[in-house]
Amino acid sequence: MAYAYLFKYIIIGDTVGKSCLLLQFTDKRFQPVHDLTIVEFGARMITIDGKQIKLQIWDTAGQESFRSITRSYYRGAAGALLVYDITRDTFNHLTTWLEDARQHSNSNMVIMLIGNKDLESRREVKKEEGEAFAREHGLIFMETSAKTASNVEEAFINTAKEIYEKIQEGVFDINNEANGIKIGPQHPTTNSTLSGSQGGQQAGGGCC
Repeated sequence: MAYAYLFKYIIIGDTVGKSCLLLQFTDKRFQPVHDLTIVEFGARMITIDGKQIKLQIWDTAGQESFRSITRSYYRGAAGALLVYDITRDTFNHLTTWLEDARQHSNSNMVIMLIGNKDLESRREVKKEEGEAFAREHGLIFMETSAKTASNVEEAFINTAKEIYEKIQEGVFDINNEANGIKIGPQHPTTNSTLSGSQGGQQAGGGCC
């Protein structure tokens, strides 16, 4: 399907259900048990301001041993979903993930902080703590649940809205694909002969 823009996302954080969030967004289903994810891919169309936007989403491994692979995916990402699972350990690791993201990505990348609530019974981090961390570091914040689908749509779409607004404000150079944004065949400035179809079969995932 034709689109006006393609936005590249990366999902980062410890092993906290990142693949479950991706699967819930792309396939609208919850799969609690998965193989280990190293890098997973998913894609979905959304609509913002009457325009079709294709989200191309890369889900990365949370394990330290794969960190160098994850770093290579920061380059060329317009948006990042930084996920913790409302337990203390994964929350404490956010600062390291954020430093990594900012060091290896473009400075305009939109970062959404997500508290994944699938472990609600083991909650150690209050919602207010997540909000405070996001405020301190200039992030968008939302609590979601891959299990119930609560706020999953909103997390991905609100990140896209923020990217779209930055495009309107001229913050992103949309002619530079290194920013994680590609102009599609539906875009008014695009030559009608340009082929904008880019890969992206929806993927199942490893719950990392």
